[in-house]
Amino acid sequence: MMYPYITLEDETLITHSHLIESVNGKSVLVHFERPVEGGFDMARCCLPSYEWVMRDGYSDIEIKNFENIAKSNSHLFFKYAELGGADIAKII
Repeated sequence: MMYPYITLEDETLITHSHLIESVNGKSVLVHFERPVEGGFDMARCCLPSYEWVMRDGYSDIEIKNFENIAKSNSHLFFKYAELGGADIAKII
């Protein structure tokens, strides 16, 4: 399940997964998605490794910005993933 987190000014929606527990520890997937003509630009990052497991349509600069967002909000992604999401989506 993915939970809404925030919508950026360019209409990129950031969502996150529930808390994923495995033998390797706890992780959260953070998904970035922006509507474009004919579909969506998408990227997905796995925390805490910050490994990009999906990337389509976003530039290297945008991905770097998303990585900064993921790093500075990591503690919140884990908190809200454990709680089953939070109703904090807004435009910044």
